Amino acid sequence: MSRLKTLLIIVTICCLRAYPSDPTLTHYTPSECEGSFMPYIAVDPEAVPDSLEVMFINHVGRHGARFPSSDKNVKAVSEALDRAEQAKTITPAGREMRRLCRRITDATAGRWGALDSLGEAEQRGIATRMYRTFRTLFDGGRVEAMSSYSPRCIMSMYSFAHQLSRMDNRLEIYTNSGRQNSALLRPFDSDEAYREYRDGGTWQKPMDELEAALVTDAPLRRILGRDADLSDVEAMRKLAMAEYAVVACASAMGIDAGWSRFFTEEEYNRLWVVSNMRHYVQYSASTLTTSTSEMAAPLLLNLITTTDDAVAGKSHATAMLRFGHAETLMPLLALMHLPGCYYMTNYFDTVALHWRDFSIVPMAANLQLILLRHKETGRYYLRVDLNERILPLIPGRTALYTPWESAREYLTRCLPLLMQ
Repeated sequence: MSRLKTLLIIVTICCLRAYPSDPTLTHYTPSECEGSFMPYIAVDPEAVPDSLEVMFINHVGRHGARFPSSDKNVKAVSEALDRAEQAKTITPAGREMRRLCRRITDATAGRWGALDSLGEAEQRGIATRMYRTFRTLFDGGRVEAMSSYSPRCIMSMYSFAHQLSRMDNRLEIYTNSGRQNSALLRPFDSDEAYREYRDGGTWQKPMDELEAALVTDAPLRRILGRDADLSDVEAMRKLAMAEYAVVACASAMGIDAGWSRFFTEEEYNRLWVVSNMRHYVQYSASTLTTSTSEMAAPLLLNLITTTDDAVAGKSHATAMLRFGHAETLMPLLALMHLPGCYYMTNYFDTVALHWRDFSIVPMAANLQLILLRHKETGRYYLRVDLNERILPLIPGRTALYTPWESAREYLTRCLPLLMQ
């Protein structure tokens, strides 16, 4: 082989490694592959510059870590393992999966969907860091909090509020929960345009195509055996995603699932890509529809008007807290076009490289709109923290503190035309 030919082969291999032909290929960590099941990673919020003083905070949070929302996935996997046992095809890994399913069921003990101790700790931690970072805001302050009717959201609100009261028992704290808050915190239940999109199933085609490309029977054969009957392809893919969910949900309960017993790193990434895609097409803005993000318009309008009230000195509260769901935050963050939360493409196999649910809506995910006033000029500024990390608000700009009049104009333009 000539030296030139050898050089060309080496260059080709290097290019293929640098630019993989498969755009769905990801290399996220096992923790990241838990997706929206991933427990919250705490960080210390950045301190406010000396020239500014905090005046008001609008907080929208997801409930903290929870037990699985139902026994559906555990039951599906357990029943498949029972059939494999009867057929004498079950593997040692399958018996380990059965023990994991039983451990999850025993730990949950009828508390499906409930906030667990880790979720309570996550909310206490966020409350503590909010108080310490913006302490002057809470001196003699009033906190108003609301949650959806979901028990895990109510308990998240109480865990957060209770921690604030422990930090300063002079605080006035008012809480409310119930279906009266659903228009803001559960629009996915009632928004007609969104429900028409969801039920119409136009999102199903890209989902099916991605599943066909990525979901194989290899993880199932690892637990059910090489000779297990997995001839029904649709049922196989559904069961593989159930196996993924059983493993991915465990850490939110404080259980080490030992993911590597059931998946290779590539398989875990591929299954996460499919799960991530479902969140994207159902709850974030996409080229399929804007109804997903626009259902958050009432919540965004509420954030604008309550901040306006704080600027005008009409707000009784120094902090307003709202506790909802991942499905509350994903549309809102897309509507605001926040970095990493808004991605438009016709190539849906690239979504996982640009829109990642584990960085957007891990357990206890939160958005904080922090209103500040310049100590000398009296001018108001807005700072945006997502999961306690500062983000620039306006696309194409790098400013982390945006004059309120500019921020208000931008956020208003994010609303549907009929609401502007």
